[in-house]
Parts: sequence; C-alpha cells; structure tokens
Amino acid sequence: MKIVVIGGGAAGLGAAGAALGVNPSAEMNVYAEFEDVAYGPCGSPLLHGKEIESIEKLFVSTKQQYDEQGVNFHCTTVESIDTRSHTIKVRGEGKVSYDRLVIGTGCNYVDPGVDRHGLKGIYEVKNIRHAVEWDKYLDTVKEAVIVECGPIALEMVSALVHRGIKTTVVDPGQWPMAGVVDPDIIAPVRKGWEAAGVTTMWGERVTAFGGNGTLTHVDTTAGRIPAQLAIIGTRKVSNNALAKAAGIELGGTGGIVIDSHMRTSARDVFAAGDCTEIPHGVTNVPLQGLSGSHAYAQGKAAGTNAAGGNREYQPVYVPWAMLAGEWMIGGISFGETSAAAIGIKFVSGVANGITRARYFPGVKPITVKLLADPATHRLIGAQMVGGEGVKERADFLGVAIRAGITIDELASMENVYSPAIGALNEPINMAALEVMKKF
Repeated sequence: MKIVVIGGGAAGLGAAGAALGVNPSAEMNVYAEFEDVAYGPCGSPLLHGKEIESIEKLFVSTKQQYDEQGVNFHCTTVESIDTRSHTIKVRGEGKVSYDRLVIGTGCNYVDPGVDRHGLKGIYEVKNIRHAVEWDKYLDTVKEAVIVECGPIALEMVSALVHRGIKTTVVDPGQWPMAGVVDPDIIAPVRKGWEAAGVTTMWGERVTAFGGNGTLTHVDTTAGRIPAQLAIIGTRKVSNNALAKAAGIELGGTGGIVIDSHMRTSARDVFAAGDCTEIPHGVTNVPLQGLSGSHAYAQGKAAGTNAAGGNREYQPVYVPWAMLAGEWMIGGISFGETSAAAIGIKFVSGVANGITRARYFPGVKPITVKLLADPATHRLIGAQMVGGEGVKERADFLGVAIRAGITIDELASMENVYSPAIGALNEPINMAALEVMKKF
C-alpha cells in the first residue's frame, strides 16, 4: 500500500506514525514545505521570551530518525491533488500516485486586511525556522504592536514584556480573546499587563503599516503607534487551498468536512488537524483551528484508518489552558459569553479558591466557573484563572463533560487534601455548589 501524507506538523506526523503501526510494510511518503519536522511551534513564544535556551529543544525528532522508521520525507511543495487518478503533483517530482492520501496542511491566519507593503517587521508566529531569525530581529526592537489578541498573540505579550519591549495591544474586541474567554476570567491577566506597562486599545483596529523597507509605525483607528515589530494575532483558518482546488467538500468554517473516521468526501482521502472542521460535543456545531493535541490525535485516527485499521474520532469538548504572565487561564467547551452568543441556555456558578493549604509556601489563588444545562444539570462548560493547577482541572473537566457528569455529582465529588499540593476545599466542588443554588 502506498500512503501519501501532505504536511509535516502534528497531524501529518501523527498520521504517518499511526499508519506504519497498522501496516509496517506500507510505503510512506510525507511531503512538507519546510525542512523542519516534528516540531512544537506553540513553543515559539517561550523561545522569544527567553524561557527556553535553544530552538533545538522544540524539536521532537529529526528527519533522519523518521527516515530510519520508514518515513520518506520530501521537503517540497504539493501543487495539486487529482482525486480521480489518485495522484498529486509535486514541485520538482511531477505526478506521484497514492493508494491512500492524508491531508494535514494546517492553518493560516486571517488576513487583517491591511497592506503590508513588503515591510520587514510584520510577523506571523507560525514557522519554527523563521522563529530563529525573528528571535534575532527582536534584539533590535524597542516597540511592538499586537494586531488582534488571539491565543498565541496573548502569549507573545508576555514574551515581549520579558524582553523589555514596549508593547501595545490593538484589538476590535473589548478584552483579549473575547470570542473565547469571559471578561471576569481574563481580568487578572489584564491587570498584570497594566502593571507591566502594556498599553491596550480595545475596540480599535489597525488601519495601516508604515515605514521605508522596515516597519516604523502602525496606524490605528485611535492614532499612530511607533513600532519596529507588528505581530499578527488574528484567528486561525483552514489552509484549504489544495483540498478546495481538488473539489473536496469544505464546511461553513472553511475546514475540510470529515466523518468520524477522518474520511473526506473524496474516496481514499483523509484529513486531520487545523485544515479540518470537527463537531462540538455539546452543540454539534463545527469547529476549526483547535490545539496541537487535537491535531495529533486526529492525525493518528486518520493514519490508522488510511492504513486499513479502525479508529474513531469523537466530537470535541476542547479542554484548553495557557500561560499569560503570572496567570494560567483555561477551560472546556465554552464560557458564559460564547454560550450566550450562540443561544445556549445555562446556569453558572463561580468560586474563588486556593491551590494548596493557605499556610503552605507557594499557595496560589484560583477561580473556577462552571456552566450547566438547567434541564439536565449536566456540565456543559467551564473557565478558570489561577496561579497554578488550571491545566489539570481543564483535563479533568474535559473527561467529566464527555462522560455526562452532572453538577450534582461535582457538588459531592471527593478530592485530594494534602497541604503541599491541594487545599481542603476543591474549587471545582465549590463552584458546583454555587451552581446548585440556582437550580
């Protein structure tokens, strides 16, 4: 069997490895535009913030290691897909046939609609090799502008502050990641930015980039900002050009439509990662542009099935967490703002707790908000902000919501009490008790 994978990121490499696990004798060819494989692009803000020493730490495996495992890497561009003839057209190689194809082309960022004039200094945090050159460029930067504050841009604020770069955030929303995070959850992060000297311009837009070869300023609806760096922090969209040109069905998000086994509308063609759309477990509404862990899991499902195995990928509840300065934020499914925007009925409760015993060194505050269906009492969403412990709670609540756990059950949950690692009162339990008062 000849399997071709387009894309060398989490989805593509997850697919390649899983396919060979099912069918070790398969001929595996992976096509990626860049020479770097098995890397963690989400670590770029940590590199830029000098929190990791070297870019080499962001690489999981080398091309040589994958070659030794039977994966043939081709660092070139796939120009087109012909689903009828089961071939792809590859720059420098011509037509290449496949028995099964996996598309893992990833994402692009939404264009903010502002002419860049070819100026140096406008950065999309995406390609890991480019991150090395940009890291050197940051040494010359005194002032930077964040153009819309999506997740990776939010992390870049911390990186820029850590490097002593004067930072301004310009976003049409009224708070960072307004489409995802509730204002009360993000409030501690905003206070931290204010204390660090970050300027924020909410409800404003970038209208122009200016300079002579290199960026010198950014114009906004609220005035001009001196800047040698602009970071594009808009939301992710599917890199769907190849699939679209091949006539493969796309959904309302622009992502490739797939079934529970990652099959597309084209025979013997599978897809995974940011280029696809996946149904939400509560609403069944398609989502696009999730995390690297989702892309990797989808890739493994796609690769398994492409090689003749049987692996299902379920609707998602999207547990997430991230570090923003001294704070961790995270959650599952949706918060109050997004639930209200899509017309979901909910009852919510908030609890302010601590992560360890109050007297133990290093104890941090944590706020937990839970959302429940008023009819069934089932957990349907959560958001958190704290000094630690957010990721673990998001993972736990992700399992809970998938299992159909009710607020009643969380209100009577058992929890670990150990002064050094856990408080007597678990904040999830406390928040559930607050929700119970409203039924």
